[in-house]
Amino acid sequence: MRKILFLIISLLVCVVGFAQTKKRARDYGIPFAGTPGANNAITDVDSVTVGMVTLKSGEGKLEVGKGPIRTGVTAVLPWGKTFRPVFASQFSLNGNGEMTGYHWIKESGFLESPILITNTHSVGVVRDGVIGWQQRNKYYDAVWRDIWFSMPVVAETYDGMLNDINGFHVTKEHTWQALDGAKPGPVQEGAVGGGTGMIALGFKGGTGTSSRVLPKQQGGYTVGVLVQANFGGRRQLTIGGYNIGRDLLDTLDMKIAGAEIPGRKEDLGSIIVVLATNAPLLPHQVNRLLQRVPIGIGKTGGIGGNSSGDIFIGFSTANPQAFNRKEKVEVTMLSNDQIDPLFEAVIQATEEAIINALFAAETTTGINNNLVPALPKEKVVRILKQKGIIK
Repeated sequence: MRKILFLIISLLVCVVGFAQTKKRARDYGIPFAGTPGANNAITDVDSVTVGMVTLKSGEGKLEVGKGPIRTGVTAVLPWGKTFRPVFASQFSLNGNGEMTGYHWIKESGFLESPILITNTHSVGVVRDGVIGWQQRNKYYDAVWRDIWFSMPVVAETYDGMLNDINGFHVTKEHTWQALDGAKPGPVQEGAVGGGTGMIALGFKGGTGTSSRVLPKQQGGYTVGVLVQANFGGRRQLTIGGYNIGRDLLDTLDMKIAGAEIPGRKEDLGSIIVVLATNAPLLPHQVNRLLQRVPIGIGKTGGIGGNSSGDIFIGFSTANPQAFNRKEKVEVTMLSNDQIDPLFEAVIQATEEAIINALFAAETTTGINNNLVPALPKEKVVRILKQKGIIK
């Protein structure tokens, strides 16, 4: 009976594909510094894969346990389905949020699980789902015989303005689908995966990604970023260095519980950022990169407000042999005097990933017919041309 029920539910689930068909911010002429990789995505870091499951069904009045449903799961795997712990670190700008597993990362310097992102009240079930997936796929290194443990990384942002968040619609099977479906290549953006029900800078937000490739003389390394953007107010929105949110305060208002809210002017919500690089960095150096993520967020208007969970995790896929329980290993690290270009790449990729999420998201209705408008892209382009930002 459980299998039949799961199959029925699965028919209602949109499993996100990886062909990038929507125009992205660059395609509209939005200027960004730096050189992106082939996909302009976190998957430009070789070996990194991304999987998503989007749950979207129902309309109208909220019935807890039934919907409407606007949520999902996003999975990032450093080495695909191969268990290969990587040097990693975590950093928080403002801690009004959750990311499981980070204590051991800070202590050990290694990420030993995939990274999952979902909604606030589904962290527990997704965490349990990851462990079950690791067991099924032997994604672990036993401490002794068949004894192993895992403290998976699961992060969240709140989607309860649009989603029946207390209906607990995300299941461990959805977690498995996201992990099993993880692929390299283009990554779909907007209201997909864990970002399905999110709101950012006064408009529909969600999932975004970007990458930067350094010149050969600076090592030729790649930095990739994936965000789940659910933060900020419209008056803060900044694109191309111009505070365009001020020009959009009186247009396309949100409707929450039947009342119009002018752009959610206050700073609310959160942002999760996943950073990947193939530069040979030790954990403390990865942490230094993560400390530059807030600069990229700030370039879009974010301030890390009191109610915001701005939590970041990063890893390096270099030194793949570093994790070893029994033997001494030698690792390579980049000189600190060579790290500045990576700092700049992090800032650039973070800014673009957030703007990509806004440009890809579509106007969405959810519980109680709450409505969050999409960024008015044509108006944004027109204003930025008038200001000379788009040539």
